[in-house]
Amino acid sequence: MFQARSIGIEDFNDDCPVSGDELGQIYRAHADAIPALMATIPERTRARLAAFLYGRSHTRELATRVAASCHATTLRQVAGDLGDAIHRQSRQGYAPPTYGDGHRASKKGVSLAGSGTTGSYRL
Repeated sequence: MFQARSIGIEDFNDDCPVSGDELGQIYRAHADAIPALMATIPERTRARLAAFLYGRSHTRELATRVAASCHATTLRQVAGDLGDAIHRQSRQGYAPPTYGDGHRASKKGVSLAGSGTTGSYRL
């Protein structure tokens, strides 16, 4: 039997380049407070944090805010092509993914009554 469990800050400690307390403070901070928080963290650590946060879909917007405090070369050194992508997004503004919601073709009704033909099917 599968049992769900809560996810806590300790679940991020293995790969996160900052302490759990710092991560929590950054996560809860208002967008306007992020630059001041980033000023206390070395740039290479900020770049690693941006890559770490970008790897989790629910923190991608925060990742771009953290990346905005980094130089492109540092992000590239730390995260390669991903660093380039995060840097571009941090300068353009974050746009959440639509997952295709805005690009669907017009919906056609689905009929459970069949095609309207009657008769028997042959095998």
